[in-house]
Amino acid sequence: MKLFLSLVLLFLAGLHCHSQTPNASSLKLPELMKGDDFIGHQPFGHSWTYENTILFHWNPKKEPQASEYNYALNEKKYTCLPVDHSFHADNTLGTEPVEYFLDGGNIYTYNRKTAKTTCLIQTSAPLYNLQQFKGNEVLFFEQEGKLMSYKPSTGTWMEVIRFSKGKKPAENAPITHWEREELALFKFHQEEKAAKEWKDAHQSAKKIPSINFDCDGVSNVQINGTARFITFREDYYPNNPSTHVEHHISADGHTYIQNARAKVSDLDPHHKLGIYDLQNDSLYYADFSELPGIRSIPAYRRAIYGDTTELTKDRNIIMHAIVYSEDGMQNVMDIRSYDNKDRWIVSLNLATGKLTVLDHQHDDAWIGGPGISGWNMVPGTLGFIDNNRVYFQSEESGYSHLYLYQLSTRTKTALTEGKWEVHGVQLSAKKDKFYLTANKRHPGNREIYHLIIASKQLIPVLITDGNHEVVVSPDEKMLAVRFSTATLPWELYLVENKPGSTPVRITHSTTPEFDSYTWHNPSVITFESTAKTPVYARLYTPTSDAKNGAAVIFVHGAGYLQNAHNYWSSYHREYMFHNLLRDNGYTVLDIDYRASEGYGRDHRTAIYRHMGGADLQDQLSGRQLLIDSLGIDENRIGIYGGSYGGFITLMALLTEPGKFKCGAALRSVTDWFHYNHEYTSNILNYPSSDPEAYKKSAPIYYADNLQDKLLMLHGMVDDNVQFQDVVRLSQRFIELGKDNWELAVFPVEAHSFVKSYSWADEYRRIYELFYEELILNQ
Repeated sequence: MKLFLSLVLLFLAGLHCHSQTPNASSLKLPELMKGDDFIGHQPFGHSWTYENTILFHWNPKKEPQASEYNYALNEKKYTCLPVDHSFHADNTLGTEPVEYFLDGGNIYTYNRKTAKTTCLIQTSAPLYNLQQFKGNEVLFFEQEGKLMSYKPSTGTWMEVIRFSKGKKPAENAPITHWEREELALFKFHQEEKAAKEWKDAHQSAKKIPSINFDCDGVSNVQINGTARFITFREDYYPNNPSTHVEHHISADGHTYIQNARAKVSDLDPHHKLGIYDLQNDSLYYADFSELPGIRSIPAYRRAIYGDTTELTKDRNIIMHAIVYSEDGMQNVMDIRSYDNKDRWIVSLNLATGKLTVLDHQHDDAWIGGPGISGWNMVPGTLGFIDNNRVYFQSEESGYSHLYLYQLSTRTKTALTEGKWEVHGVQLSAKKDKFYLTANKRHPGNREIYHLIIASKQLIPVLITDGNHEVVVSPDEKMLAVRFSTATLPWELYLVENKPGSTPVRITHSTTPEFDSYTWHNPSVITFESTAKTPVYARLYTPTSDAKNGAAVIFVHGAGYLQNAHNYWSSYHREYMFHNLLRDNGYTVLDIDYRASEGYGRDHRTAIYRHMGGADLQDQLSGRQLLIDSLGIDENRIGIYGGSYGGFITLMALLTEPGKFKCGAALRSVTDWFHYNHEYTSNILNYPSSDPEAYKKSAPIYYADNLQDKLLMLHGMVDDNVQFQDVVRLSQRFIELGKDNWELAVFPVEAHSFVKSYSWADEYRRIYELFYEELILNQ
């Protein structure tokens, strides 16, 4: 087999091909790889307007980009809107007679009684961060580093506070000899000094407070309901060097460098929460030192190093924006530790800067799950039902569920429970129920329920197999639903907001070419993992007359994802490719291995400190299922996947040689020491404190084990899993004298391919690999 001994040959790899590779399917690979141009461009980004119509993005005419459409309920038709259309989205469920909202950097008002939208403030400098509290007619917003107030009834503007970069000039600084001499000699200076002192004395009441910050930035500027306290977050970011991506295809024929993300490191950001008391003209900072566990030794350090004493300083944390009750008098805040082990939900005493902890969530692996987020910088579900009751999500039971906390009694109650998860939460305008998205009936569904708060009754509304992406109308009478099944791509539907209602489809997006084929609905099966827990998978079984005795396992990507579900896959090209493989006699297994979304905390964290451990074992269990139950030849099984799926493919071939006849690894991580910080440090901790977790999870350390045929495919301008990853592994193979691998590169593609010809070339190579190794060379 070919060995590529130079970079030139690496770039030209894979040019040998069997252009006449048999295909018994009516599906043609170049057409499938056109993606939505073949399938049809589906609607997305749907919302309601204040005019009670539905806005959505759509591209039914295959134009260069999607346009915005408006669907009028009374006329039962949609209209393509001009770029400067005047419809405004209403993303809130409110009962206030007048609503204020931001759009395009300007402030608008909507009057529910007259059903009119009016532009209230339009300026050249954009406005942002609009804030308002019930019962307070004053609006607050930011503009060019200043917090402003506006009173609609009088049209009065006022600057509340300003933020300036740099250290504040020292007050009462010592006067130099030269300044004293100048003041003594010249009457001009004496008059200027007297005038300034008079002005300061007479205008002190009107002086606008200013906060100087000597950090990387200020964010989350907020004011409380009494308009007395202003809070802000000071952000300090470590100086981690950026990586670079080199572009070889350019308009002027020269290469150019693009800055990209930093690599995983031991350095975290840190933040401070400042509080400014306007009444007392005082600035102070919140005290986080009393957070329970803030200095606790992580469990992995106790296991590796035997550390038992507390840390000598607080761990770095990030505090998210304060969430206020409707009247602005009560508050709660979501705080996360940067080592990913703790989440605290607290209330903040603005007058003292002291915290009251309402809920403390800890995970020896890492905090995450639906409604909680595995990304430190992304807040979880958190809000007020009224001025006393707070809701949030937690994995306390092992699954992500919705909880209620009463501030007056300091009691917590689970509103949902069971071996299923809450994936979306919206509170009704009357505050008597939640609209929940959940997978109660099947892990691969996203169903819609009404959760009655007082009784905790869960009322099914839309529970058909599939995924329901619901937006509730402003009057809460109707639902705009983006819905799909395993074989039906996303379409928009309109349905009454009550149980038993029948959805009415309002878009048709699929092309005649797509509709002409009978798409296979894969079975969603379960088998037992090595931990004796169920693992879900999609199974594509060919007809008995077409079955060729070979099988392919597909490994989906990560970032917390699910693919063995009952709705249209984000891997739609792969789904169609699997139909083509099935038509040609291959059995295809697509596994939601441990670490996939939708199955609870233990499933989510099973790969902690060892990627390529439990998740790879699930691929091997799936392989055994193919052999034992489906009559597949153990020597005719291939594996492939992209991103994390490419990583697992490499781990399969390099740590379990002989189990798979061949593998195709797309845009694969080959060494986690070189991936990003946020994702990697969640699972493998820090590089210096847990290096063995990185090493046992890195394919490059097992390169010497390669014995099965490997095809690697990578975009050269990938700014996520960068091209350097596959180049480093290639160099290892070259140095080790391995001769059963190939590398195909795609000069203009990043992590997610864009060009259909790149997709077609990539999947032609994968298809030929499976045909050569699983059929031809038997």
